[in-house]
Amino acid sequence: MNKITFALFVILTTGLMGSSFAVGKFGLVYWSPLLLVACRFTLAGVIMAIMVKVLKKQHPAKWIDWMWLVLVGLFQTACVMGCIFLALRTITSGETSILTFMNPLLVVVFGTVFLKARYRIQQWVGVLFGLIGVFITMGGQLDIRIGTLLGFLSAVSWAIATLLVKTHGYKFDTWVMTAYQMLFGGLLLFVASFLLEEPFFVLNPQSISILLWLAIPASIVQFSIWFYLLQQGNPEKTSAFLFLAPFFGVISGWILLDERLKWSILLGGTFIFIGIFLVNWKSERNGKVLLGDLFNKRLLGRDSSS
Repeated sequence: MNKITFALFVILTTGLMGSSFAVGKFGLVYWSPLLLVACRFTLAGVIMAIMVKVLKKQHPAKWIDWMWLVLVGLFQTACVMGCIFLALRTITSGETSILTFMNPLLVVVFGTVFLKARYRIQQWVGVLFGLIGVFITMGGQLDIRIGTLLGFLSAVSWAIATLLVKTHGYKFDTWVMTAYQMLFGGLLLFVASFLLEEPFFVLNPQSISILLWLAIPASIVQFSIWFYLLQQGNPEKTSAFLFLAPFFGVISGWILLDERLKWSILLGGTFIFIGIFLVNWKSERNGKVLLGDLFNKRLLGRDSSS
């Protein structure tokens, strides 16, 4: 793949990641938060499950492996996306995307505490930059709103899912894991919707268009392009470009929702982007395992055959 094609694919996939926050917030006019995200990932999961069945991808043979997929779906889809869409009710889509994409920074902390992983000084500097960025994004004060807390919890859940897949993802075909964790997560979100909110939706062309856009371009297409980039290029370096996703989240919120670009969001977001970049970037002169390895094993499931 030439550099121009790679750059275009990176912009497309991270743009889809980031802009889904603004589109999701717009969708809350027509849908209750948990019901919208439940429909999004159940639909995407069903479509991908049919695809992996038709392509005869290897499925888990043991029930315990299916339980691991349910657990990944709980944290990666149900908790992450549930927290995101609930957060969108009280804070901007830009703030939500910045908080959510703190997850690579949290993987360093959780990996050290729970898996006894070792990281370079560069990565810990990245964590420090990220924490400073969050403080600035909050306006330099500890006035934590419920949306801020939910946005942070989405990053925590994503980090937990990352470590789960690091330890068990090698058992699964990449595409099978992606399909079924979305499907199981979507079904769990239906349960959460009926237990934790008063579900509602307005059936019209706008609401259906938003659902289809979130399920197909912003989920299936986005994942497909991201996996392709990871398989075609250097996974560690490719992961470093994830810092573009919250950038597109802020920009799309400004364009689509007329959200004000406050100095605290711009400056804090810059610190977080730098932090994520430092955590994920692998120097040519350093061959040690870094967070990019952990992050991509979550996505790739250590499966080189798919």
